[in-house]
Amino acid sequence: MLKYQAPAKINLVLEVLGKRDDGYHEIHSLVQTISLCDVISFELADAISLECSEPSLQNSDNLVIQAAELLRKVSSCQIGVKIKLEKRIPWGAGLGGGSSDGATTLLALNKLWKLRLKTSDLMELAARLGSDVAFFIHGGAALIEGRGEKVTPLTVSVPRWFVLLIPPLPKIPNKTQQLYSRLDARHFTVGQFVDRASKSWSQDKQIASSQFYNVFDGVAFSAFPKLEEYWKRFAEAGARDIHLAGSGPALFAPLNNESGAKEIQRRLRQQKLESYAVSTIIKIAI
Repeated sequence: MLKYQAPAKINLVLEVLGKRDDGYHEIHSLVQTISLCDVISFELADAISLECSEPSLQNSDNLVIQAAELLRKVSSCQIGVKIKLEKRIPWGAGLGGGSSDGATTLLALNKLWKLRLKTSDLMELAARLGSDVAFFIHGGAALIEGRGEKVTPLTVSVPRWFVLLIPPLPKIPNKTQQLYSRLDARHFTVGQFVDRASKSWSQDKQIASSQFYNVFDGVAFSAFPKLEEYWKRFAEAGARDIHLAGSGPALFAPLNNESGAKEIQRRLRQQKLESYAVSTIIKIAI
């Protein structure tokens, strides 16, 4: 049996440059994995099966199942696998948990099934599964471009600690698609926020939290009823430089130290709000 952690991510900078001819949007983003992780175990079996701690995710749409089936198909592998997924990353919150689970499945089964596929092969398969999946083949910090499938690993110094707030809002069907549909030419940029943050890193070995940016911050309040209320409560608890995580509705704020992050988390939990104090992590070896 193999057991691995599948980390969540936050987009430190997320720009949309415009809509592509294929219907996707062209993005530029600086992304970082964080210490909030799902736990996935893999055991050889005759068929592919999934047991998930979140019953609503235990179905064929789960990227874990899709990744396993795709990998077996392209490799002509006849072996199966019994997969157990313990969800710790809030799902549908913009933290990339499903994509991370799919990427971790590709990496783990390449090892478990002794397929010896190259990273470039796994990246191609990841891009077929979803726009965010390719990033998690690398993890750590990266620049992502295209629709998300172009990944350039980076060594970036960012504030080590973050607080996440998961607002108790109803799930939105096809959430990411709906958020993108709210963007128009007014929201499109030309990559200047990523360029500025990248230049800061090359000169100062640091990305200041004031340089974080998320295009969806501009449409979030209209997309998520009551999100503004939780944004204000996050700020009242001491958070600064608050941004949406991915396409939301999770919110994050950077902190310079663990004690500061945990104090804000304590204040939020006193209000019975789901929150996490997390740190940046590098790629988890598989």
